[in-house]
Amino acid sequence: MENILLKNYQTLYNTAPFSKISNNDFLPAFKKAIENAKVEIDAIVNTPEDPTFKNTIEALEFSGEQLDRISSIFFNLNSAETNDTIQKIAQDVSPLLSEFSNDITLNEALFKRVKSVYDSKDTLHLTTEQQTLLDKKYKSFSRNGANLPDDKKEKLREIDKKLSQLKLKFGENVLAETNKFDMLITDEKDLSGLPEGTIEAAKQLAESKEKDGWLFTLDYPSYIPFVTYADNRKLRKKITIAAGKKGFHNDDLDNQNIVLQIATLRHERANLLGYKTHAHFVLEERMAKTPEKVKDFLNELLVKAKPAAEKEFKNLQDFAKELDGIEQFEKWDGTYYSEKLKQKLFSLDDEQLKPFFKLENVINGAFTVANTLFDLHFEEIQTIDKYHEDVLTYKVTNSNDEFIAIFYADFFPRAGKRNGAWMTSYKHQYVKNGNVERPHISIVCNFTKPIPAKAGKSKPSLLTFNEVTTLFHEFGHALHGMLANTTYPSLSGTSVYWDFVELPSQIMENWCYEKDALELFAKHYETGEVIPMDLVEKIKESATFLQGMQTLRQISFGLLDMSWHGGESPESIKSVKEFENKAFAGTQLFPDVAENCMSTSFSHIFQGGYSSGYYSYKWAEVLDADAFEYFQESGIFNKDVATKFKDHVLSQGGTEDPMVLYKRFRGQEPKPEALLKRAGLI
Repeated sequence: MENILLKNYQTLYNTAPFSKISNNDFLPAFKKAIENAKVEIDAIVNTPEDPTFKNTIEALEFSGEQLDRISSIFFNLNSAETNDTIQKIAQDVSPLLSEFSNDITLNEALFKRVKSVYDSKDTLHLTTEQQTLLDKKYKSFSRNGANLPDDKKEKLREIDKKLSQLKLKFGENVLAETNKFDMLITDEKDLSGLPEGTIEAAKQLAESKEKDGWLFTLDYPSYIPFVTYADNRKLRKKITIAAGKKGFHNDDLDNQNIVLQIATLRHERANLLGYKTHAHFVLEERMAKTPEKVKDFLNELLVKAKPAAEKEFKNLQDFAKELDGIEQFEKWDGTYYSEKLKQKLFSLDDEQLKPFFKLENVINGAFTVANTLFDLHFEEIQTIDKYHEDVLTYKVTNSNDEFIAIFYADFFPRAGKRNGAWMTSYKHQYVKNGNVERPHISIVCNFTKPIPAKAGKSKPSLLTFNEVTTLFHEFGHALHGMLANTTYPSLSGTSVYWDFVELPSQIMENWCYEKDALELFAKHYETGEVIPMDLVEKIKESATFLQGMQTLRQISFGLLDMSWHGGESPESIKSVKEFENKAFAGTQLFPDVAENCMSTSFSHIFQGGYSSGYYSYKWAEVLDADAFEYFQESGIFNKDVATKFKDHVLSQGGTEDPMVLYKRFRGQEPKPEALLKRAGLI
C-alpha cells in the first residue's frame, strides 16, 4: 500500500491526513523524503548555470518541502499525541535529520554557490526580504561549520547527532516522570480547601484508572489547583517535591548526566565554530546580540525588582505565620498563601472568577478580539482530519471572505501529551510560482476537562484567570502565524528572533485585563450575566499583586540559563544541583529543597529552543508593555494602531531586523518604563 505521507494527497486545504497515517508510515517516509531532498540539493549543485539568487538561494529555500511537511506532522504528534512507538521512531529519526542537515551545511560545492551569490549581493538589486533570506542562508552555512577544515566538520556532525538524541531523551524522561507520579487520596478530609471542580475532576480521573478515591497528578490542571488550595500541608509538600524532582532521582529517568552532556556539547560546538560560549553563538542572531547585554538587562531588572520581591515575601511569611502559625515558610506554602492573601486583599479568587470563563466563551472572546482588531473570522468546520477527537478545527477568513488559515485548537490533558501550552504550525505561509500558500496553525494547552453529566447535571470546562491569559498568549502566537504575508517559508510567521517572538503573544494577554474586552466574553456560564465591573476592577488591581516575586522568579530562570550557556566550559561541573544553587543565589527567596532540582526538567532550555534565550520572556515584556501603551493611548480597539501592528509586526515575520519593524509600528524604540509601571515596580 502506498505511503500516504509520500503521496501528493488531495485533502481539503491540503491539510494533514491524520486518520490515514499509520505509525509504520513515518520511518520509511522520512527516509524517502530525505532521499528526495538530497536529489533536489544535487540538482542545485550540479546545474551548469552560474550561481544566481533564483537558481541557488530560492531553489535551496524551497528544497525539502516534502521532508518539512512530514517533520512538522510527526514532531507535533510527538508533543501532543505521543506513545512508545512514536518516541522510538523519534529516537531513530532525529540522528537521520541531524545527519541530513549537516550534509547540506557541510556541502562544499553548495556552500561555494551560496557564497558566490552572497559575495555579489551588492550588485543584485534584491528586495529587503531577499536580502534577509540571502543573509540567513549564508549564515546557516557559516554558523554551522561550512568554513571549517574537514576534521572539524566531522566532529561537528558527531556533536549534532548526539545533541539531537540527548534532547529527545531529556524530554521523554520528563514526560515519563510526569506520567509516573500520582497521589491517591482516600480520606475526604484531605480534600479540604479544594474547589468542587478540582475534586470532581480528581474523582473522574480515579474512576478512569479503576481506583477508589480522588487521584491527583503532576499535569497542570491537577497540580496547580492542589498546591493553590489544598489545606493539607503534608500533601502539598508531597506533590510539590514530586514536581521538583522530575529527572532528579538517580534512576533510569534521571536527567543530571544528560544536562551536563548537553551543556558541554553545546559549549564544545560553539568553540569549534569560533565562539566563546554557546550563548555568544546563539545571541549573535537575537535582538540582544551578546551575553553581556542579556546579563546587564536581567541584573538591571533584578536591582529594581528585588527590594519589592523581598518586601512581598516578608509580607507573605508574616501572613502565613499570623494565619496558621507557620514558622518556616517553604515552597509548598508559596502558592497556597499567595492565593489566601490575594483573597484577603482583593476579595478575589479563581473560584469566584471561573464561572465567568467557560472555555467556549473565552475562545469566542479571543476570536472577537481578533475580528475587531484584524478583521479575522473563525468558522468551526468538521470537514478536515484531526489527530484526536478533542481537537477543534476552524477555517479562518478575512472581511473579504478570502481564505487566511486553518486553525487547530487542542485544550485538554491526556497521557500522550506533554504539559504546558504552545503554538505550532503544520504548514507555513509562503508564495511559490505565483501561488499564495496559506498556513495551518495550532495551539495546544492543558485545561480542566468538562465534567460529564451526572444526575442530569454536567459542568463545562471553566478556566482560571491564569488559563484565560494562557489561551490569549498562545492565540497571539497563532495570529503571528496566521497573518503571515511573506514570500519565503523560513521568514514567515513566528520565524523571527527568539527575543521578538513573544511580543505578539504577550501583548494579547493585555486585553484580558480590559473592561471593554472582558464584556465581550466574560459571561456566567449558567446565568449569562456579564462579569460584574467590581470584579474587573479587582482583576486589574490584583494584576500587580506579588509582581516583584514573579519578576524575580523569571529573572532567576534567565540567569540559570545564562549560567549553563554563557560561562566557562561545563566539563568541570561536578554537581548539577550545586551549580544551579550558585546561579540562583542572588534571586533566592525560599529555603532550598534538597530533593529538588530545576535544571533536570527545564525543558525550555534543554529540549525546546530557549537555550540562551529564556531572558526573552522579560525582554518581550518590555516590548509588549510599550506596544500596549500605544494601544491604550488611542483606545484598545483602535483600528489604525491595530492595522499598524498587523502590517509592520504580525504580517512581516522575519523579513527585516525586528527593531526596524518595531520602530515602524511604534515610531520609537521600546522603553522599559511602561513595563515597570505596569508591574507596579515604579
